[in-house]
Amino acid sequence: MNPNEALLHAFYTCFKNADFIGMQSCYHDEAVFNDSIFSNLTADEVKAMWAMLVSGAKDMQVNFSDIRADDHSGSAHWEAVYTFSSTGNKVINKIDGSFIFKDGKILRHNDHFDFYTWATQAFGLTGILIGWTSFFKHKVKGQAQQRLKKYMSH
Repeated sequence: MNPNEALLHAFYTCFKNADFIGMQSCYHDEAVFNDSIFSNLTADEVKAMWAMLVSGAKDMQVNFSDIRADDHSGSAHWEAVYTFSSTGNKVINKIDGSFIFKDGKILRHNDHFDFYTWATQAFGLTGILIGWTSFFKHKVKGQAQQRLKKYMSH
């Protein structure tokens, strides 16, 4: 197994076991993270994001598959099943991650998922009606960023 493939297996195994400290150790000091909700997070921010999400999730189940990596880049598919804390709605989020590695760590991590599908599950009728709009997406992103800043300030 390629060392970067092993790194991704370790990362997702830690995630599955709610070990955010183990997840954090997989990131390079210059890491950058992006997904549909968080944009251009620095290494410190992405580490805090995983700590916030993992420690705040009471019933999250994570499964991963299709891990592939070479000396430079990699990919993985993962699914998170959890109760969205703001609404109490059950979410099944299917995500494809892409990675760039440096010095045996994750340098760039981009997670891709369908925001509208996620919003319809997380927000129910509101997500169905306006989850596709840029206004709603911008609002959700802003709230998530504020939550992360508040988490990091404690």
